[in-house]
Amino acid sequence: MSRHRTGELLGIAIVAAALAWSSAAPGATTSSKLVTFDGLPARAGPLTMRGYLRRPSGDGRLPAVVLLHSCNSNGRDLDARWGARLASWGFVTLTLDSLDLRTPENTCGSGPPPDFGFDAYRALNFLARQPFVNPANVTLMGFSQGGYLTLLSTERGLVERLSQHKFRAAIAFYPLCTGFKGVMTVPTLILIGARDDWMPAEACRTMAEGRDDWGISRQKSSGAPIQLIVYPDAYHAFDVPELSLPVVYAGHRLQFDESATRQSFTAVRRFLDRVSNEKP
Repeated sequence: MSRHRTGELLGIAIVAAALAWSSAAPGATTSSKLVTFDGLPARAGPLTMRGYLRRPSGDGRLPAVVLLHSCNSNGRDLDARWGARLASWGFVTLTLDSLDLRTPENTCGSGPPPDFGFDAYRALNFLARQPFVNPANVTLMGFSQGGYLTLLSTERGLVERLSQHKFRAAIAFYPLCTGFKGVMTVPTLILIGARDDWMPAEACRTMAEGRDDWGISRQKSSGAPIQLIVYPDAYHAFDVPELSLPVVYAGHRLQFDESATRQSFTAVRRFLDRVSNEKP
């Protein structure tokens, strides 16, 4: 069976499991709405985007989270898995489907095209125009390749500087940390498994400790704080419940870890509560 077909079947299974898992989210009463919008951040050019929007009950402008999926998945499973849970906590969520209107259908072998680096800000600019969203309180949260793009979008550099609107914080699940200097523009939380053989935890530890790939340390005063959580027994994609039996994909082990997942719920909620209540 081809890698593409394997990924397609895996994605279908993950969607079904994610829908079941998300139904257990406490207080999850919102439903998602597929939205299409024109993403137009500074200098990146227009692009039609699609995503899954959830709006919890509540008056005024609410905090929000933009969610970025992994290399072989559309946004539907991520919306079911995390969008529902975050909305139950009172956050507006927009889960992008970056692969819906683009080719190729997955980027696991090639990595994300450069234009993907602007998607987070396309989503942020869309949310900033919604009367029920607080544009100064939007967190970016990504998984695997989406985690890498989360770090890319919030590290000090070209991508972050081009957008008028800025994120409040960043959360990256099992991202590729290699190549980053770690000078973050916002408070950042990284969650990864110690047994991850696709995105090594050691690279994230190096980044969080303020060293680059050559062992050169940055000044402690440079950039916003980075919090790193490493789950000792967890593998890549540890929060995907369909992977209760391990799967080898692209030569790497993917496996659900319920303990790490539940701990990540607590860690993410505490982080969001803290950064949402801090003064920018």
